[in-house]
Amino acid sequence: MKENGCLLRFDEGTVVLEGSSGAAALVSDLVKDDPRIGAWRAEAYRYEAIMRRLYAGGFRPDDRARNYTVFGAPLRTKFKPMPHQSAALSAWLAAKCRGIVAMPTGSGKTFLAFLAIAAVRRSTLVVVPTIDLLHQWASQLERAFEVPVGMLGGGSSDVRQITVSTYDSAVLRMPQIGDRFGLAIYDECHHLPGEVNRLSASLCLAPYRLGLSATPDTGDTFPVMCDLLGPPVYRTEINELEGGVLSPYRTIRLRLGLTPEETAEYNAAHTKYVAFLRANNIQFQNSSAWSDFIALCARRPGGREAYQAYLRQRAIARCGSAKLREVWRIIRENPSARTIVFTADNDTAYRIGEMLCLPVLTHKTRAAERKDFLEKFRQGDYPALVTSKVLNEGVDVPEANIGIVVSGSGCTREHVQRLGRILRRAEGKEAVLYELVSDGTTEMNVSDRRRQNSAYSRRPRKC
Repeated sequence: MKENGCLLRFDEGTVVLEGSSGAAALVSDLVKDDPRIGAWRAEAYRYEAIMRRLYAGGFRPDDRARNYTVFGAPLRTKFKPMPHQSAALSAWLAAKCRGIVAMPTGSGKTFLAFLAIAAVRRSTLVVVPTIDLLHQWASQLERAFEVPVGMLGGGSSDVRQITVSTYDSAVLRMPQIGDRFGLAIYDECHHLPGEVNRLSASLCLAPYRLGLSATPDTGDTFPVMCDLLGPPVYRTEINELEGGVLSPYRTIRLRLGLTPEETAEYNAAHTKYVAFLRANNIQFQNSSAWSDFIALCARRPGGREAYQAYLRQRAIARCGSAKLREVWRIIRENPSARTIVFTADNDTAYRIGEMLCLPVLTHKTRAAERKDFLEKFRQGDYPALVTSKVLNEGVDVPEANIGIVVSGSGCTREHVQRLGRILRRAEGKEAVLYELVSDGTTEMNVSDRRRQNSAYSRRPRKC
């Protein structure tokens, strides 16, 4: 082994390799020559690969890059890993503590993260997408390890051996703190491949990485996630854990008709919208179709009217009067249930909340008010909550057992996340997800697209 053949140091989200050109040749595909300093440089996340390559090539680098510490606090909990958690941990450890684990909401992803921290025993950064999750993770980590936990985000700027950060704060702080963690855990890691969010991982040195998500697949950007976190190492689906780890559940799709007045208005708006698409040869099979439509609406005659027609036909389909009656019927006939009503947009959520006198949670809801709503929901003071998208992920609501999807996108991930909100196990609980679809509208196609997941592969009840 060659002593001091090269030196490695951390520099504002990068690692710098100095010294031996022979060492640089071994990692030439990982580093770039930086003539300004007469050395080689790579994004910090390449640290693990560089170190492995150098050691395999006979170099023992003078490692001044890593600044993380051994974390010695034991995991203090009465809970034992469930079989799927043990299998996921074993698969991750076998992959050299790098990789992505896909587990449904409510199946114990957080506890799996605790097991990973206890196994690696290195200072750890947990990165989450929302302020709600920031506080939720910090509180649970403090109980699990009985140590103070640092937080970055929501007005907090405290870095400790275990730190929880939002994605936004991690991006901003990583050039300064990217060398201080040996393990980086990314919750809801399907957010990671975004052009900005990915910096929270690429500028971090941590050699051990764990990505957690119920639905990690992100199409063309999935290779980016794998490059930053490691490959998929374990996956289990909702239907595999139903009735044991998760509550048994039913999905009921209700096809509801529009009134004659709504039908006439919908058809008129839809006809105008479709005529504009055909006149301009816009086909939504193409990935650029939506951006083409928006651009042409701004430039072509009749574009403004076509866009207004699109919005109107969508609004009618999303919140027809039959849907409002059905939401009220389900809540009225299940007085002891805790119900979450999901919508695709704030306008629909506020309309339902106003007509049925229900609390509404959107991204506009103040933090204190959101906390109050959720607490009263947990206590049973509020039997139902209406939300647009803020409860799709990242909020722990184990009491919920009925979900009503009034409207949503065609995204399978969103639909699976909404089902996951009501699946946390409780004694004697059966979860029911109602999906309300306006019959005779484009919502039927949207519904079919978002149901393309094994959680819906069994025969659903239709009405």
